[in-house]
Amino acid sequence: MTKILITGTAGFIGFHLAKLLLKMGHQVFGVDAITDYYDVDLKRRRHAMLAQNQGFNSSEIDIRGFTALQDSVAGFAPDVIIHLAAQAGVRYSIENPREYIETNLNGTFNVMECARENSVLHLLMASTSSVYGANKNMPFVETEKADTQMTLYAATKKANENMGHSYAHLWDLPVTMFRFFTVYGPWGRPDMALFKFTKAGLEGRPIDVYNHGKMERDFTYVEDLVRAISLLIEAAPPTVSEREEHEAIAGDSLSPAAPFRVINIGNSDKVQLLHYIEEIEGAIGREIQRNYMDIQPGDVPATWANCDLLKNLVGYQPQTSVREGVREFVSWYREYYRV
Repeated sequence: MTKILITGTAGFIGFHLAKLLLKMGHQVFGVDAITDYYDVDLKRRRHAMLAQNQGFNSSEIDIRGFTALQDSVAGFAPDVIIHLAAQAGVRYSIENPREYIETNLNGTFNVMECARENSVLHLLMASTSSVYGANKNMPFVETEKADTQMTLYAATKKANENMGHSYAHLWDLPVTMFRFFTVYGPWGRPDMALFKFTKAGLEGRPIDVYNHGKMERDFTYVEDLVRAISLLIEAAPPTVSEREEHEAIAGDSLSPAAPFRVINIGNSDKVQLLHYIEEIEGAIGREIQRNYMDIQPGDVPATWANCDLLKNLVGYQPQTSVREGVREFVSWYREYYRV
């Protein structure tokens, strides 16, 4: 049994990850501010479900407050920290940029300080495919340069990667950064396309389709994503002094100066947005009226992950089809909202 502290356990991905790790027999401590960025009731329902497991405990605190976070981490004394809490949303970062600086930069700094103070065995932190920004060579590979972020959200996540590398180097703290690719599934966020499109379709309302539908995304089913994270817990990057004992891994993003690695987690498949909408229509059993719009500021036309490194490290990569994943979400949505 490993003691694992997860930030953001009332969130979409954190909830699914905590559920899986509890099922695997680990002890999990959750930290979440339960902010009102979206439906607080949905967040509390997730936490209530986790609380039914005796291996789960949590604290409702904000990672921006260092003292409370420090006390919670020290009290639990985790072996591993998985940092998922963040101010999410590409478009919201245009409306409320300060929230991203305070949460994603200052909050992440607080988490890293707690990891250092408690000498955790492995610190794993969420980044995003958005850090690839204006890069056009696809599928995206972890070792390519990523310095052209298109939104402040993406910029804060790239900053987190740089911050993580510095801590890994200074303190020999093993750090793994995940670059997530468009995660979807049951218990998802209401501000994400799948949730909004499903809701509108079932209510007979039109949806806004940006860039006139000429968008492609690497959609990653949430249960596949958290399965990958669970396997990576044991794949901590070796320190520089340990390198000779470890066999080289093809395509590794391992830093030459620190126990630090960046890893893509995606489905390794580009799916057209219009096809995604068609799968939603098939799952809800009706067509959805579409308002075709110009591309929004900060949006990129396509994302596509190369996940060879993930597979080489842990022998696994996501593979759930969009059809299967969308149907699972719609089934959950109908049951949860009784429609």
